[in-house]
Amino acid sequence: MARTTMLPVYRLIACAILGLASVTVSTAPVAFAQESAEIPPLPRPRPDRDNMPSSSAVPGTGTAADAIAAVTSVPQSVTLTARITEEGPSIPEGVVWRIFDSVPDAQGNMTLVAKSEDATARLDLPPGEYVVHAAYGRAQLSEALSVVPGKNEKVVDLEAGALRLNSAVTGDIPIAPTQLRFDIFTAGEESSRVMIAENLPPNDIVTLNAGTYHIVSHFGAINAVVRADLRVEAGQLTDATLYHHASEVSFRLVSEEGGEAIADVEWTVKTPDGATVFTDRGAFPSTVLAEGEYLIFAKQGEKVYNREVQVVSGGSREIEVLTSVYGG
Repeated sequence: MARTTMLPVYRLIACAILGLASVTVSTAPVAFAQESAEIPPLPRPRPDRDNMPSSSAVPGTGTAADAIAAVTSVPQSVTLTARITEEGPSIPEGVVWRIFDSVPDAQGNMTLVAKSEDATARLDLPPGEYVVHAAYGRAQLSEALSVVPGKNEKVVDLEAGALRLNSAVTGDIPIAPTQLRFDIFTAGEESSRVMIAENLPPNDIVTLNAGTYHIVSHFGAINAVVRADLRVEAGQLTDATLYHHASEVSFRLVSEEGGEAIADVEWTVKTPDGATVFTDRGAFPSTVLAEGEYLIFAKQGEKVYNREVQVVSGGSREIEVLTSVYGG
């Protein structure tokens, strides 16, 4: 089971104050050469036609295609900004920009031509067609970018939200954060799901594109697992708590109830169908088990003791195996 609440995500984003700096450009005086009035102009020599340069070497006589190519190859100013939603402010930090050539190479890959980790990216790109990719946390979006002569500005609306995950044992029994981890997948059939994030700790805020996601909560490292599909709304923080039917258990081999734990014991926990879910060695091992039936084996020297137990959902529980009762 999962419980979710919504809070505005903009409470989590600090306001950015942008200052404009004025730039003053000073021009140096231009010096002009002057002809002396005392020296009469001399006649120009007649040009030697045999030594005239070819038309291709004369400045200003190139083809129109050359002129166009010269202009269109000059890098132009490009400014990129991103927003959580169309109505929201610009994201002040944490955005990573990647610019790709729109034409794939021979292997079908798109060439990376520029990258920026500034929230407001200012780049110089030759005119042409590109693909711009913006990433904010695990929210991302790719769009076409056309660069033309002059100033170019583009705003990318990520339509993103945020997700904060936690878990508890049924009955609102808290779980130690060190015992929890979360995986996030795309929604849909299990065979087609794609992992987006793995081994996330509880209470981390994860930024995602708006949509439905498949969440997996792991309590301990064995079989206490809860799954749920959760919806992330654009511009909203979704708080979700997933509930486990499990318990943290510890084992002791004793000669009498409440007696001292016997040291150097090999422990094995099996399910009713014979699958081994836990092994350890020591006097007082512990683990987390989903509620259900288990068979506990305790080997001390050449002797093996066993006990069938029913693990129920709840707080921590201690399981004793008595040498005088549960001989195997």
